[in-house]
Amino acid sequence: MRPLAADDPEDIGGYRPLARLGAGGMGVVYLARGAGGALVALKVIRAEHAADPAFRARFRREVTAVRGLSGRWLVPVVAADPEARSPWLATEFVPGPALAEAVDGQGALPVAAVRVLGSRLAEALTAVHAAGLVHRDVKPGNVLLGLDGPRLIDFGIALAAGATALTAPDAVVGTPGFLSPEQARARAERVGPPSDVFALGCVLAYAASARRPFGTGHAAAVLFRTVHEDPDLADVPAGLRPLIESCLAKDPARRPTAARVRAALQDPRTRLARDAASAGGAAEGWLPPAVLRLVAERSARALDIPAPRRAPGRPAPGETGTGPAPAAPAGQRAPARRRVLAVGSAAASVLTLGGGTAAYLTLGRKSGGEPPVHALGFQADLSGADKADGVAQERGARLAVAHHNARTDSAFRLALDTFDDRGDAARARQAAERFTGAAVRAVLGPNTPAAARAAAPRYQTARTAMVLVSLDDPQLDEDDTLRTLRVTRAPEQLLAVPLSGYLSSVRPVDRTAVLDDRAAGRMGSDLADALTRRPPNEGTTRVYAVPAGSDDFSPAVRAALADRAQAVVFTGTSADRAARCARALAEAGFTGPRLGTWHLMRPDFLRQGGAAAQGWVFGAPFTDPGSVSGAFRSAYRAAYGTAPGRWAPEAYDAVGLVARALESLGGRAGVSAGAVAERLSDLTYQGLAKPLRFTTGRIDTLRGEGYFLYQTAGNVFRFLGRYDRFTKHG
Repeated sequence: MRPLAADDPEDIGGYRPLARLGAGGMGVVYLARGAGGALVALKVIRAEHAADPAFRARFRREVTAVRGLSGRWLVPVVAADPEARSPWLATEFVPGPALAEAVDGQGALPVAAVRVLGSRLAEALTAVHAAGLVHRDVKPGNVLLGLDGPRLIDFGIALAAGATALTAPDAVVGTPGFLSPEQARARAERVGPPSDVFALGCVLAYAASARRPFGTGHAAAVLFRTVHEDPDLADVPAGLRPLIESCLAKDPARRPTAARVRAALQDPRTRLARDAASAGGAAEGWLPPAVLRLVAERSARALDIPAPRRAPGRPAPGETGTGPAPAAPAGQRAPARRRVLAVGSAAASVLTLGGGTAAYLTLGRKSGGEPPVHALGFQADLSGADKADGVAQERGARLAVAHHNARTDSAFRLALDTFDDRGDAARARQAAERFTGAAVRAVLGPNTPAAARAAAPRYQTARTAMVLVSLDDPQLDEDDTLRTLRVTRAPEQLLAVPLSGYLSSVRPVDRTAVLDDRAAGRMGSDLADALTRRPPNEGTTRVYAVPAGSDDFSPAVRAALADRAQAVVFTGTSADRAARCARALAEAGFTGPRLGTWHLMRPDFLRQGGAAAQGWVFGAPFTDPGSVSGAFRSAYRAAYGTAPGRWAPEAYDAVGLVARALESLGGRAGVSAGAVAERLSDLTYQGLAKPLRFTTGRIDTLRGEGYFLYQTAGNVFRFLGRYDRFTKHG
């Protein structure tokens, strides 16, 4: 990965280049970020090829074909523009290392790993061939290793950038040593699915023996051996040799299909392959430990992205933002000055594993001139009712600490000390005493109101920043004595913003009904008031109260429908009561938009609501942890053996924010917690989940970029995206 060149474009079809992944005769490949925050590999064709009308016609036709491909082990095309001045094509970005790197560096793979590798690649090729396409460049460099299995990349790209489509009829396209005899002879008319199977056989032989079956050396010699000589499979394990030999038959008609290769490799005697196949899912632990470490490292380092060029006048990450803060939505109280702001589009935070999880270390400079270590505290409920969110946050924080400590350019190291306060006030005070006594630079958490209210006064007395990741408590927010309180999540009081945005731009309505569940207390009434003061789509809003002691939502539903409501917003926080409301709406025949808040996103709502719960939309202050980045997801799974939980990316960003404050203070050993807390009020930080900013004025305002939309679909809550982008682009 290299920094962008001076003449690289700022924007390509709505994608922002971040770095160069490579360049060749056909074009340049960029690592780029789309409007939704996803990373892509963006291939831009060079001008000399773009000037050829025939090239454009073929490129257009072939891009149309490959965009329809799908499959778990494929890396599909997500966008393309054959008509652009410089035609381009974007594929999902996979951060893992190539098979070539793993085998060249670590040696041959075990037989069980080769079976999983081969069955997955054969499954990918089966999908390609079923679509009437041929990959034409199956090789170790086009196989990326993920924690859950391999990915075949550049399928279809060979069609668009080589072979008969874009080269002369007698040109040999592909990589010598991993192409079929018919390709070696440049007989393009005979290059069909069997050619990919031959290449797959070469890849499997290489993976199983760390040797190329047709040797190395001058390309012409390798091509000659491919056409006229038998492959060298002496080092291939005997159990794999017959299948690979059949794949490497000179006659294409004698080779098995990709589907048959897949079936043959799913050997019932191999437990790993059998279990992975029967589950239809990931082959966890399918790689040997040395390669697994390489995969995790490469997956993590994929986010260590060079900073792209920025527009004149725009502050760089870590610099103080300029200009006035944006205004809050009309009629809604702005959050207090200690709240962090989401600004602009999401950007990648760097993530480099290598140092492992940091232990709690003594502060100050170590012997031998090593950099000082700054300790951070983390307290949350790690074993009680809110442990799921607490554990996910701790893991996200530890991952960020590991990333920071793996950097070679940092003037200091971080350590993380954790305390399970169990959501209990007494234990929360113990945590605060422990952390302030140890002179930590800042504390992340707690994640429950009782714990935060108990710990906050001690942190304020010690002038230590208490950085809340998932908690938004009005009682704390309104306490002006807590000057070191920092909140990195969007406020609960503005949850009307994403709901109103959805009903104004995605599903515009003129009449909104608010079913105000009085059992939700202030949280529900605040939402009802906000939607009343500023009705969605500049229409009308009417509130229909449901008493706290009643489980019957039918009267309120009938009244709302009698007033011809076009959309319904439920203000409650109980999944059980929301399911009752959903059933009442369904029984009344209401099919319009039905919305609620993130508090309802629980299995109980789906289970008890049944079919009536489908299609509901929810506003939430957290992003989907599995969507922020494939590299983050892979690194998290590598470290903890599971997918990232809710609030993990936000906790990761909170550590990055504190680290940025320490960097701006020089990272010196003597920096105080008070200085860090004060510095947090002046930072702009590009986070993984969302960009963050604190301001120094008495009132901060939030533009709303910290809110996201989800929708029920089947037995999951499907992530729709950041609310302001989803409402604009649907």
